[in-house]
Amino acid sequence: MTILLLCIGLLILGYFTYGRFVDRIFGPDRSRPTPCSTMADGVDYIAMPAWKVFFIQLLDIAGIGPIFGPILGALYGPVALVWIVVGAIFAGAVHDYFSGMLSVRNKGASLPDVVGAFLGHKARWVMRFFSLLLLLLVGVVFVLSPAHLLGNLTGLNVHLLVICIFGYYFLATILPIDKLIGRLYPFFGALLLFMTLGVFLGMTLGDISILPNLDVTVNTHPQGLPIWPLLFITLSCGAISGFHSTQSPLMARCIGNESSGRLVFYGAMIAEGIIALVWAAAGMTLFHGPDALYQVIQSGTPSLVVDQVCRTLLGPVGGFLAILAVIILPITSGDTAFRSSRLILAETFTLPQIKATQRLLLAIPLFILAFFVSTQDFELIWRYFGWSNQTLAMLVLWSAAIFLRQRGKLHWIASIPAMFMTAVSVSFILQASIGFNLPPGLSNSAGLVATVATLVTFLRFISRPLIAKSP
Repeated sequence: MTILLLCIGLLILGYFTYGRFVDRIFGPDRSRPTPCSTMADGVDYIAMPAWKVFFIQLLDIAGIGPIFGPILGALYGPVALVWIVVGAIFAGAVHDYFSGMLSVRNKGASLPDVVGAFLGHKARWVMRFFSLLLLLLVGVVFVLSPAHLLGNLTGLNVHLLVICIFGYYFLATILPIDKLIGRLYPFFGALLLFMTLGVFLGMTLGDISILPNLDVTVNTHPQGLPIWPLLFITLSCGAISGFHSTQSPLMARCIGNESSGRLVFYGAMIAEGIIALVWAAAGMTLFHGPDALYQVIQSGTPSLVVDQVCRTLLGPVGGFLAILAVIILPITSGDTAFRSSRLILAETFTLPQIKATQRLLLAIPLFILAFFVSTQDFELIWRYFGWSNQTLAMLVLWSAAIFLRQRGKLHWIASIPAMFMTAVSVSFILQASIGFNLPPGLSNSAGLVATVATLVTFLRFISRPLIAKSP
């Protein structure tokens, strides 16, 4: 229990110390009008109070990632807790903060247009590709996982549930953001907090030996899968996730003052890190070792682990509510994934989104494609999701580093985690079965070379005279 509390305390301390440091380097301007006031349209640009924006941001980014990812990460042992704490403070929250605040400074634009504003047209198209690919995969994954959980909980047909969830996503994609998302999310946020607190108290107050193994130097994965780079791909949400950068612009359009940026963007990532810690600890605690946890995962999906954890710790009623919260998590990220896709496509084709017919023009073909992808193998979709997710995070961090250097500010707060994620993404795709299937030694060496080459290119680039600046 002491170690878990220490990890949670470090995340909270990180928000008040390193989060303030990052905020000061960016330099929010309290007097600067934000997009919700300069571009109000009653659909996507709508002012909302900071507390509501925080809850929506948290639910946007906290899909099944900070639950399924930590459960799978728990197979590697306590090193997963170290990655969550260090990753969330120094990489994930920095990534989320800059993706949100850069959008605030650029009229609430989606990430590809923000990056393209100061890196050029080619960079804009690269970011569009990775953003839309990731959002499509997220939307599909976050249809299938809650459908299976609901099916286990209610006994209803999974295919019928998939259709119902797609229907909700469609409405959330085309309706004004305050009509459905803005009204439901505060309630969903309270349910999320109940679930996290319930699992935490169930472990700490019950007759359970929390985190029986505390040796962070030992890889406990039953299959012997290497920590590098697989842990950093598997356990993304809760530490760092490129998906978050696609969601931050949604709230950049609704934030009333730049001074709220640290709470909304950096703070929501820290809160997600706490959720991830609780679930990683539950995975390491309740299954009497990684072999037993692996068997439960293999007999179903991580959703079966969620079901057993909630029912064991909270009983039938509390377990039902906790499982319901875990179902809501992916749904509240899936709906905004499709909404973000619509907005990126609208910016790509310069289509206004004020009229409902204009929104339908983009939403209908998007959902037809998503439904087709949902019929494919879930595990294959999840593997591509993991790599594209962390590759996008890498690109966002490098973009933030260039943004800071162009203004003569401390770019290392973004470029150091960008280097780390470059090594992770390149090493993974070179050795993964979905990539080039090269030997680990060769792929890891190539990842290191690619990281050094990227850093050298970055340093040469930023030594040149500045040719353009975004606001």
